[in-house]
Amino acid sequence: MNIDTTLELMRSMLWAALMVSAPVIGISMVIGLIISLVQVVTQVQEMTLTFVPKLLGVFFVLLFGGGWMLSRLLAYSRDVIVSIPQLIH
Repeated sequence: MNIDTTLELMRSMLWAALMVSAPVIGISMVIGLIISLVQVVTQVQEMTLTFVPKLLGVFFVLLFGGGWMLSRLLAYSRDVIVSIPQLIH
């Protein structure tokens, strides 16, 4: 296994991780920003006001996008496992 192969494996691993985690992180950031703006405007500083909507948003993203995330991870894992014989030589 040479440096180029190692870098390609690492690049594909990071890309798969980014693609799977981006929807969850993105929805959490958007909901957090919206709730923070509402808190600034209304001057209500309640911690559960930020936590519960983020939790619900992440839950729904995982509910509706979990199958896609799982298929991406399975495809990446399958590609890595299938390429093991070529990596050994």
